[in-house]
Amino acid sequence: MGAEAKKILIFNVNWLGDVLFSTAVIRNIRRNFPNSFLACIIPARCYPVLKGNPHLDEIIIFDEKDRHKGLFARLGFIRNLKNKKFDMVFLLHRSFSRALICRLAGIPERIGHYTKKRAFLLTKKIIPPKRDSLHRIDYYLDIIEQAGLRVEDRYPEFFISTEDKAFVEDFLNKNSVKQDDFIVAINPGGNWPPKRWPKDYWVELADKLIEDSAAKLIITGSVNDLSLAGYIRGKMLHKPIVACGVFNLKQLGALAKKADLFITADTGPLHIANSVGAKKIIALFGPTSPAVTGPYPSKNVTILQKDVGCEISCYEVNCKDNRCMKAITPADVLQEIKK
Repeated sequence: MGAEAKKILIFNVNWLGDVLFSTAVIRNIRRNFPNSFLACIIPARCYPVLKGNPHLDEIIIFDEKDRHKGLFARLGFIRNLKNKKFDMVFLLHRSFSRALICRLAGIPERIGHYTKKRAFLLTKKIIPPKRDSLHRIDYYLDIIEQAGLRVEDRYPEFFISTEDKAFVEDFLNKNSVKQDDFIVAINPGGNWPPKRWPKDYWVELADKLIEDSAAKLIITGSVNDLSLAGYIRGKMLHKPIVACGVFNLKQLGALAKKADLFITADTGPLHIANSVGAKKIIALFGPTSPAVTGPYPSKNVTILQKDVGCEISCYEVNCKDNRCMKAITPADVLQEIKK
């Protein structure tokens, strides 16, 4: 593939962490096509992950379960895409419908992982690596590498502004957090229950951190995590600062960068914290594999995971046992912090 100016599209994936991993793809495509127009399609909820990314010329929103759900909305989206006259699309998502959208939008070059159903819709079929054999970053980079592009590096990027940092400073001031305080942010939520650490463990850990190290403890999360944070706060002897629903993703990144310690399970905020260069992260892993969805690079990260005899990665979303997460105790985390 030459480096002549083209209109290039990336049809991205749907999860925060995965979109963050895909920033390595965006940067490497930009290097291969420095003079080209580069756009990316993502769902609205992932927009903040790519907002401010200097390698992109345009971000296009596609919400298949919301604003683009019906047939007419879908056709309208295809028509708008067609009008943009893209030369080439990299499909990071393996879905049939996304490949079909690109075909109907008349994009001549359609590159993505081969699946039986959508093979006829792709002009360049990339044989996918075995599931969970690679880190997600490498899984997405594999598409562009197999398509003949040069891949120079493999780290994710997340851009925060001075306004984001100022917002966090203001929040900390209002909550009497001083510059020399030991700031600990905990992120007890997660997109599916088996990845979550037991809430009573958070209670025990948070109280112990405040008792032993006079930590200023901040509970982070979205509005949806307010009841979880309320439970933790209600059971604690010492009162933490609840910041659920206070920060957008960019501001969360600024908080993670500011905090002395960030504790979380395997979820989007883990990768945001890592991408902004948080000072110290403790990541609690249960049903997922750090080799596949772990933070990369992991120089400031300690991963805690116990072998409980289950197969990892496990995609048992309705697991009632959750013994892999229960096996990591608050004492294990505290021991790690004391190191």
